[in-house]
Amino acid sequence: MADISIVQAHNMPPEQARAAAQEVADKMAADFGMECRWDGPVLRFERSGVDGTLVVNDRDAQLDITLGLMMKAFAPMVQEKLARKMQKVFGA
Repeated sequence: MADISIVQAHNMPPEQARAAAQEVADKMAADFGMECRWDGPVLRFERSGVDGTLVVNDRDAQLDITLGLMMKAFAPMVQEKLARKMQKVFGA
């Protein structure tokens, strides 16, 4: 079960939505030191104590993150920061 789950609506064509997802991934990599990679239509990311996925669908993007025990204390801050970034790049 994800500790952080964010769904952001969008009305972008698939290639633009994937570029937006990559922008979110780049932000996570820079801010949180994560490794990100595409696995088909799913963007997977991880680092010690954090792993998750960003799935871009036709009408929304679903971000799910599972946090390790030490990272759970930071969940509200991480969720707020990522929710703002997703709204900015996918802005419906």
